[in-house]
Amino acid sequence: MKKIDVPYFDERNAKIDMIVIHSMAHDLRGALESFQRHEVSSHYMIDEKGKIYQFVNDEKRAWHAGKSYWQEKENLNHNSIGIELCSSSLGQEPYPDKQISALIRLCQRLKRKYHIKKNRILGHSDIAPTRKPDPGKAFPWSYLARHGLGVWYDLKNAQKVQLFDEKVLLSQIGYDISDLTAAKWAFIRHFVGKYVPHDTIQNLLEKPYPDSINIPQDEFLKVLKAVWAEFKK
Repeated sequence: MKKIDVPYFDERNAKIDMIVIHSMAHDLRGALESFQRHEVSSHYMIDEKGKIYQFVNDEKRAWHAGKSYWQEKENLNHNSIGIELCSSSLGQEPYPDKQISALIRLCQRLKRKYHIKKNRILGHSDIAPTRKPDPGKAFPWSYLARHGLGVWYDLKNAQKVQLFDEKVLLSQIGYDISDLTAAKWAFIRHFVGKYVPHDTIQNLLEKPYPDSINIPQDEFLKVLKAVWAEFKK
């Protein structure tokens, strides 16, 4: 791991209990230029070869999440660690194995050190559904879940859930449902990425979510209920 200090951080006012995974269409140089231009930061970045860089000490609050919400809490910079992944497609194409292996090692270390629950390892799009599309539809959430990082689902568990209101289910998982279309797209991008259309980087950043949902409603609700069951364990 290589440490490169950036000045865009301040003091935390909450305990670390969350990891937020991002992606950016930059290499190291581009990332540092972007940090300076926008006065933002992340705690870590992992390049496509699996090399890890640390920009901000864990104990400090990096400025990575922006306006954010999860499980009735806002401003999640206070309690989270942010990890950027270099991705020229912004997560629309599969991530290199070396990069994901490095991410798993880093997340497992942070999870142990700060006693982070697996269901508190999320994507930027989960906590900022109206603004962000990363880490993208190709991010291997199911693979991370097999390593104890994040949540995946078993469709057989959907039949055990007697809730049918998608707003209630999404909200109880943790999503901000003030913009329901954005919340549904964030969920789909995380759990049923095959339904997310490929797009240009510019379009993704300007409008992360299409206006209409193209997944069959019965399939969406079944996956939603199965995911809800995992979050409630």
